[in-house]
Amino acid sequence: MKKLTVLALASAAALGLAACSQNAQNETSEAANAVGTDISNTAEAGANSVDNALAAAGNSMDAMADNSANATGNAADNAANAADNAAGNASH
Repeated sequence: MKKLTVLALASAAALGLAACSQNAQNETSEAANAVGTDISNTAEAGANSVDNALAAAGNSMDAMADNSANATGNAADNAANAADNAAGNASH
């Protein structure tokens, strides 16, 4: 009895595998291609996000350097003006 049950189950499994039609195989292939495309698009979007973040960081660093240079120049001008004022006051 057990041998007959095993034989019946094996036959059913074999028929199930044989039932995989070309259409089912095509749908599986299309699904795999869709997953691959989604992964590619997600990776590309991630790379673009990183590029944008790096560009923004670079722009921020440039602005900070410009502001620092301007502040240093202003401080130098203020020091020169203070020295001139002190020299002028000393000569009076």
